[in-house]
Amino acid sequence: MKQHLRTAILITLVTTLLFGLLYPLAVAGLGQLFFPSQANGGMILQNGVVVGSRLIGQPFSSDAYFHSRPSAAGNGYDPVAASGGASNLGPTNKQLVDRVRSDVEKLHAENPAAAIPVDLVTTSGSGLDPEISPAAAEFQIPRVAKSRQMSETDLRALVGKHTLARQLGILGEPRVNVVELNLELDASHPKH
Repeated sequence: MKQHLRTAILITLVTTLLFGLLYPLAVAGLGQLFFPSQANGGMILQNGVVVGSRLIGQPFSSDAYFHSRPSAAGNGYDPVAASGGASNLGPTNKQLVDRVRSDVEKLHAENPAAAIPVDLVTTSGSGLDPEISPAAAEFQIPRVAKSRQMSETDLRALVGKHTLARQLGILGEPRVNVVELNLELDASHPKH
């Protein structure tokens, strides 16, 4: 019995040291070495001040900004307060159906002639996605251009500049980082 207890304690200490200390330190070190921007949260700095993250969406509600997809993560893209995951509401859940219906009505009022891209009414798997599809950006161009008093052509060019292609030409879908786009929009065409 004494030998079994000593073995159990020794295994507990060794595995705690390996998987509770050494492994996390190794993973953090490799992240800092090979992916420093991502490991540090993809922070966007302006004049030495953090103004956002390339990796986590932010809520934008003004008509002068492109809007992100809806967030299921707490109170508007809060990675600390939320679980950082989807709502897990099923397609027949009344709460989900009501939210999507309300979002569709608002978007239809904003741009009645255009088809509403699905990513403007659905959350991402993480609930923190900072990116929208080029179609979702295109849908919002008339509203943002009118609010900023700029031409839709100029705004379309800015969206094109911020549209990222598929990774390695085959992975994922084309996408637009809303945070980076809105920051450049503020710098190049300030709100009136």
